[in-house]
Amino acid sequence: MAEIYKAQEKVKEVVAKMKQNLSVEAIKNTIGKIGRDNLFTSFVSFPNKVCFETQNDEEQVILFLRQHPIVNLTWILMSIFMLTLPSVFIFFPPYASLPANYQFVVTMGWYMFVFGYTLAKFMGWFFNIYILTDERVVDVDFTNIFFRKVSTAKTEEIQDVNVQSSGALETFFGYGSIFIQTAAEVSQFEFLSVPNPDKVGKIINQLIDLEEQEKIEGRVK
Repeated sequence: MAEIYKAQEKVKEVVAKMKQNLSVEAIKNTIGKIGRDNLFTSFVSFPNKVCFETQNDEEQVILFLRQHPIVNLTWILMSIFMLTLPSVFIFFPPYASLPANYQFVVTMGWYMFVFGYTLAKFMGWFFNIYILTDERVVDVDFTNIFFRKVSTAKTEEIQDVNVQSSGALETFFGYGSIFIQTAAEVSQFEFLSVPNPDKVGKIINQLIDLEEQEKIEGRVK
């Protein structure tokens, strides 16, 4: 009898996986492949090489997001400006009065500061990511190399999705923010300055609809 019960459980597990695969296929058929699947992408659906620490075996990444690359323009221009400053140091008395060796040390120290500033800004953009899977939303907040916060909420816990895109810059370059209200431990998820916010909002709503459909069909995660 024990073997019969085990077989029944295995059948239920297989059926659940089939339903899950059907849900993922339904999303694939609707949105298809969007974006470029490369290291510095800020928007891609069904990425080939994206996974995260708490991802389940059968869980599939639907959407991988970063902030739109245009948000980097400010700190890039600032870094270029700061790199040019040593050329005018010579006109300031405190620097001009220093011996050549000290001037070299001050200049190198300044370049190291600019390098650190640029690296910190780049890492903040590169490692702050947003992920949508067929089961949940994941928000990875990278503060520095010593602190990273990962927040998750199941799709069934999502209560409301608001898409916000305002201003000429956001409208022209096609990016905006998405605010997701949940019943999870983290009550609000903020996907800030992501590309194609309207499309992302539609995908999230579709995931919610599929979750409701799976409940009716008896799928158990």
